[in-house]
Amino acid sequence: MVSKIKRWIIGKPLKTHEIQDQKLNKLKALALLSSDALSSVAYGPEQIVTVLAVVGMAALWYSLPIAVGVLVLLLALILSYRQIIYAYPQGGGAYVVAKENLGMNFGLIAGGSLLIDYVLTVAVSVSAGTDAMTSAFPALHPHSVLIAVVIVIIITILNLRGLSESATILAYPVYLFVLALVVLTIAGFYKVLTGHAPASSHAPVGSPVAGIGLFLILKAFSSGCSALTGVEAISNAIPSFKAPSEKNAALTLSMMGVILGALFSGIVFLTYWYGIGPSVHQTVLSQLSTEVFGRNGVYYFIQATTALILVLAANTGFSAFPLLAVNLAQDKFMPRPFKSRGDRLGYSNGIMTLGVASILLIIIFEGNVSNLIPLYAVGVFLPFSLSQTGMILKWIRTKPKGWGMKLAANLIGALICYLILIIFFITKFTHVWMALIFIPLVVFVFHKIHQHYLDVGDQLRIDISEKLKDVKLSENVIIVPVSGITTVVKQSLLYAKSITDHVIAVYIGFSPEAIEKMEKQWEEWDTGVRLVTIHSLYRSILTPLSRFIDAVKYKTDEAGARITVVMPQFYTKKWWHALLHNQSGTLIRAYLVRTKDIAITTIPYHFKK
Repeated sequence: MVSKIKRWIIGKPLKTHEIQDQKLNKLKALALLSSDALSSVAYGPEQIVTVLAVVGMAALWYSLPIAVGVLVLLLALILSYRQIIYAYPQGGGAYVVAKENLGMNFGLIAGGSLLIDYVLTVAVSVSAGTDAMTSAFPALHPHSVLIAVVIVIIITILNLRGLSESATILAYPVYLFVLALVVLTIAGFYKVLTGHAPASSHAPVGSPVAGIGLFLILKAFSSGCSALTGVEAISNAIPSFKAPSEKNAALTLSMMGVILGALFSGIVFLTYWYGIGPSVHQTVLSQLSTEVFGRNGVYYFIQATTALILVLAANTGFSAFPLLAVNLAQDKFMPRPFKSRGDRLGYSNGIMTLGVASILLIIIFEGNVSNLIPLYAVGVFLPFSLSQTGMILKWIRTKPKGWGMKLAANLIGALICYLILIIFFITKFTHVWMALIFIPLVVFVFHKIHQHYLDVGDQLRIDISEKLKDVKLSENVIIVPVSGITTVVKQSLLYAKSITDHVIAVYIGFSPEAIEKMEKQWEEWDTGVRLVTIHSLYRSILTPLSRFIDAVKYKTDEAGARITVVMPQFYTKKWWHALLHNQSGTLIRAYLVRTKDIAITTIPYHFKK
């Protein structure tokens, strides 16, 4: 039944050779991997306005030069990540760049930051999408956390169905959102040019504002740079593109940069011109849509597509997180199961881990976007900074053709990114201090995992110069725990006797009467196998059996023999039948596997009715 439900939810398994069909073309990749970056247009301008409005609405004209600064950084990042795509076509983005150029620890900091960032991507995107829904339908506001959790579950299931299928479904909302904002921008500019949007709604550019200072401007700039989140996702997911993967990834990145830059600058300008400020009950984009179109069908279309892309922007995290986890797992810094593909050829362990972690984050922060975005931005700009620095060192070291211009682009990007990080830690320390705990903690866990794999390798490694055929085999002593005289015990004894004559049956009784009865029946059965009976005063099976195995092992170790425990085990026909039995065999086997250096064999017996 579980298998049928699984098939219904995620679809039938795909064959390994069908993986090429799961690769993305440029249009699907743009929708799937750029949704996070493009969706940030919905809240990036609002973050700028929220900071500037503290000193008054007259300060909103500063959003224009701040937007220019954001666009300069966007250009530097696009150029940088295009170079990263061609230099590191295996994917991995900032993690691989920092690891190879700055050292493993810096790579792990970048990788850990990105993993945290992708969890935050899902939490922020879904929470922001829920805010857009509740702006249009205020009655839903009390249920925002529940709505967000349900949305994450749906997106997780969608991604478990496969990359190509999820990209096909998600492409429509992304392109509808782009269309909606293009329509909003064009209509807004048309009203500005025709005088239907009066200039009296805003303060003229250059107007003096009391209380404004460099510190506040830098804070607004750093907040506005949240619009650049998700820019690195394409460089992490190069293996997901159809061949030639690097060329397609680089072109998709450029397309995303052009669309993001145009929409961001258009929304910032219109927000300034219409004199729109932050509101508790409505997003800036909702207010701008109302000013341009009123509360009509176009307004609700914009709100609907905004809510959809903000929700589906989470899919960027679902696309990039599993691939980054694969890179870390290949370097033995994350558990190996993250390298395994699921039934639909996606990295399902990474997808499910991301889904669970983001749900927990939404519940903890109660879906509050303002509380999540500063921590989110730190998780973005730390890898940005490290990748830019890594590329600077790469160009200085290798000096390829035209390296001067490449170095300049990375240097500008690095300086701005480090500046933003400093501003965040100074101005929003109460929101981002957790990054100082989480990131070192994640790096510590990476090292512990890596050390475990190194230790396992040392213990499992053998010298193949010692020929296996020359190894002398030792005697095998088999212990068969028995609870009575049954068919499954008979099977186990026959199996044990087929291997060796050194077989010992062990019966643990809770009373002298039970032991006496067992010894009498055993003698009548005439098995040819020695029976050892043990009286358990405290009604325990594990402790007496463990002591007996230790005693036998002590004697056999001196003789060079091995111990094998053969476990009789029956299995019921229906799952609920198992609840009617104590499953002591399962518990004994689990205990012996965990505590004893012995061989354990299970002899199953399946009931027919």
